[in-house]
Amino acid sequence: MNSPGIRIAAIDELPEGKPRVYQVGELYIAVCKVDGEVYALEDRCTHDDGPLASGCLYGYELECPRHGARFDIRDGSICRMPAYGEVPTFDVRVDGADVFISLPPEDPGSPP
Repeated sequence: MNSPGIRIAAIDELPEGKPRVYQVGELYIAVCKVDGEVYALEDRCTHDDGPLASGCLYGYELECPRHGARFDIRDGSICRMPAYGEVPTFDVRVDGADVFISLPPEDPGSPP
């Protein structure tokens, strides 16, 4: 049976076009609503580990406030340098008024 995911927010808490950051364990996740759809990606720029949710959204591109790297919130791909790697994204599910995200399974070989 599939897990429903982790409840991250109520849909009404997410303003259109403005990222919000949520913490799940030690992971920070930037959650963005664009055109009524919700997207989630790790809140960490691959250039210098800056917080992406502090930046601005330009359509589907989230710009890091530190050096202007941009990432596509739909798939984490690089849209503008100086980023040098994609940002991990998370599956999002809206169920009624609640927003859930699915985290990848933990590697059983990794230390606790």
